[in-house]
Parts: sequence; C-alpha cells; structure tokens
Amino acid sequence: MSGDREWVVSPSGPLRGTVEVPGDKSISHRVILLGALARGTTRARRVLLADDCRRTMAAVRALGIRVRVPSRARGSGTVLIQSRGAEAWRQPAGPIDCGNSGTTMRLLAGALAARPIRATLIGDASLTSRPMRRVARPLKMMGARVRGRVRHGELYPPLQMAGGARRPIRYPMPVASAQVKSAVLLAGVQLRGTTMVREPVPTRDHTERLLQACGVRVRQRGGWVAVQGPAALRPQRVIVPGDLSSAAVLIIAALLVPGSHLVLRDVGLNPTRAGVLTVLRRMGARVRSRRRAARGWEPRGDVEVSASVLHGVAVGGALIANLIDELPILMVATCAARGRTTFCGVGELRVKETDRIAAMVTGLSRMGAAIRARRTRSGDVVEVRGGRSLQGAVVESRGDHRTAMSLAVAGLIASGTTRVRDVACVETSFPGFASALRAAGVSISG
Repeated sequence: MSGDREWVVSPSGPLRGTVEVPGDKSISHRVILLGALARGTTRARRVLLADDCRRTMAAVRALGIRVRVPSRARGSGTVLIQSRGAEAWRQPAGPIDCGNSGTTMRLLAGALAARPIRATLIGDASLTSRPMRRVARPLKMMGARVRGRVRHGELYPPLQMAGGARRPIRYPMPVASAQVKSAVLLAGVQLRGTTMVREPVPTRDHTERLLQACGVRVRQRGGWVAVQGPAALRPQRVIVPGDLSSAAVLIIAALLVPGSHLVLRDVGLNPTRAGVLTVLRRMGARVRSRRRAARGWEPRGDVEVSASVLHGVAVGGALIANLIDELPILMVATCAARGRTTFCGVGELRVKETDRIAAMVTGLSRMGAAIRARRTRSGDVVEVRGGRSLQGAVVESRGDHRTAMSLAVAGLIASGTTRVRDVACVETSFPGFASALRAAGVSISG
C-alpha cells in the first residue's frame, strides 16, 4: 500500500502519558486463519483492522467463511469468524488479492495446500517481488501443487495453488522464518500423521500457541515443532494483545526525547518477540515490563519507559530472528547512542516490503547519521557510529510502514524539519500512528 501522503516532523517536547497500541498484526492474521479452519464461531477482540489483516479477512471470505465486524463493536476490533471447518472451504470465484501482506500469502498457501481447491494468490507490486520458494518447497514436499513466476531460480507471486498435500514431512528449515514454519504447520494439521519442522533459531511462536489453544497436539523438542493431524480445531474467544513491534516505535521515541515518560498498556510480551526489549536494556534503556495475569495463550503486560542515555552494542546471532521488524527503529536508537553498534546477519531485511537496509541507510544518511551497510561471507551487516547530531531532511519510506515510522522518530531528535514521504503505507500496521504521537505531545502534521 502506498500513496503521496507525507508527515512533517519537528523536534518534540517530552512524550508523556499512557498509550494503547493497536492489536498485534501477526496474531490477528493467525486468529482469522485458524478461526476459518475451526468448526464453530471464533470471537476475537482487538484484532488489528488494518489493510494487511483485512486482506486475510477478505481471503477467507472468498473461501466461503463468514467474517463479520459488528458495527456496534467496531472500535474494539471485534471480529466474528463463523466456519464449518476446512472441509467446507469452497472454490474462490477469482484470484485472492493479498495486497502487500506476505503473511497472508504464505500462511494461506499453507492452509490451502491440503485442500482440494484451485486458487491464485496475487498481490501488489511489492509483494509480487518477494521470494516464495522458501514456502513453496516444503509444501511441494508434502505433495501440494504450487506454481509461480520463476526468475533466476527463485519463485515469485502470483502463486497458483491446486491442493494435493497428502504427506506429513520432517522439514529442517534452511532459513529461520515464522511464516514458513506456520505454513507447514497449517498444512500439517489437516493431514494424517505427524508433521515436523525444525528451526535453525527460534522464531515467533504465535501459531503454535494458538493451535494448542484450539485443541491441537503440539510438541516442541530440540528445535523441532511437531503437530499431529488430522485435528479438529475448536473455535476460541480471544483478546489480541497490543503489537510490541508498534509499541517499540513509541518506546524508542520516548527513550530519545529528553524528559519523556510513557506507559504502553497491554502489550504482547511473548519471549520470541521481546528481543527489542533485551537489546534496549543492554543499551542502558530505562524500560520496565510488568506481566499481567494470564489472559489466554499469549504473555502480555505493560511497558514503562523513561528517556535514557544509550550506548552502542553488538547485535547478532539468534537474537536477530526475534527482532526483525524492530531493526529499523533500533537503527534510529543507535544513531543517538554513544559509540558503535553493529547489526550482523540482517539480510532478511532486504526481502521485506522494501529493502529496509537500503531504505534506512539512505534515509538516516541524508539526516547526517554515520551509518553504512556491507555484505560479508556471514551475511549482511549494518554499522552505526552514534552520537552525531541529526539534521532535518526529506526522506522516503519507499512504501514500507516500518521505515516510515522509524524515520519519523528520527525527525523528533533532528534539528529543523523532517519530511517523511509516502506514509500511507503505515495503515498496514499502525492506523492512527501520527495521532498517537500527537496525543503523547509530539509535533507531527500530515
């Protein structure tokens, strides 16, 4: 999703108050898809009603599932998914448009792989340029028929799905990916036998947690995740926690702007997603998280943050997989930190909605940051030498929501005015982002 809207950002006074960020995007996708696989009515509150998740809602509607957003409860993000199970999915009347949502396309491909349904999954220009071989390969090993555009040995959308998955597999993933893992598991729960996936490093485990809540037997040992099928999924009543990736943008804004003190309410604190808090604490950030009493299958709680003096760190290894969405905003934080920071093994950023490495290095360099990217034998590395004063500039999101929000936060600590172009993309994950900043005391227009 893109457009010609822009934000104009100026240095800000302190951010103060209590903020509730939108529901978690990753969990919202999964609640909708698993609700469509379950028999009965799934009632979910605080679902992220942004463009990406609406694509998943539209996709399951195209398969014959009733999905409603009651008008009286629209402000709460309440969604009702009524399904008679995967066996009742029907042939879609036309292509299923996943828009800009890679999560929709990859997870839906997994769910469709075991269904006797022909479906074509399409997307916008950005999604059509994102690699899909990583998800097609294990699904083909299960017997599914998956076709797409082949270029230089890689597979790209549109994806043509024709069912056929019949064999559970043991699949060691060559690259850590929660989306690929989830796709294989969503196919596996529909097949007779045990489907197993091994992760090179742990990735977000929302799918496993939700499958267990729906009554599926999920086992985890030695890096392997296993599901037993065929499984009859039970519908659930769930409240989606706030999105920690969205909260991270406000957390880091409050860390960088002197005098700030902010509380983020009811945010997801899943250990496979909380890498950003680990890194910030290592940098010297005054960040506290307080777990709430259990409300369903996902850890959650409040995060309290105060302006802090930060120092550079080295970030790499298994931690990278747990903060891939937060790396752009962490780059902004390290620009303001004392000393040198290195992010190692971040090549996955090049195949997101845009090449986020190029977008962030270009944008922050225009603002005067000492940041560079290089490729090594062990992967992509981004280096930042913090402590330089930033200056306002005209910067581009390149149609990527994480980049847009991160560069806006950089504008809060830059002298002069920063203009962030093409910010309509933020509707994919954080509708009302600019309003949330204004409510906390920030000067942002557009």
